[in-house]
Amino acid sequence: MPKRRLAAPLLVALLLPGSALAASPAERLAAPCQGCHGVVGAMPTLVGRHSVAELAAMLRDFRSDARPATVMGRIARGYTEEEIGILARYYAKPD
Repeated sequence: MPKRRLAAPLLVALLLPGSALAASPAERLAAPCQGCHGVVGAMPTLVGRHSVAELAAMLRDFRSDARPATVMGRIARGYTEEEIGILARYYAKPD
């Protein structure tokens, strides 16, 4: 690979905050949720309140408009099945 092609990704990686580089895929995917669903968010906190299956079903229902919402339907439509699983496992109550 030519040096020019390596320079741009390296520069981007160097400019990112350290936590962004160290975050797991689940943490990166869940980060936008924290604004509303974090510990002091305007919406209900998600951490540990539901099982993996319940959370995944909620996200699928938002995605298909089976569960009414003002914002979550639009957000959930952007998630793949894999991402729904990742988010559900990240926020689920411990077994």
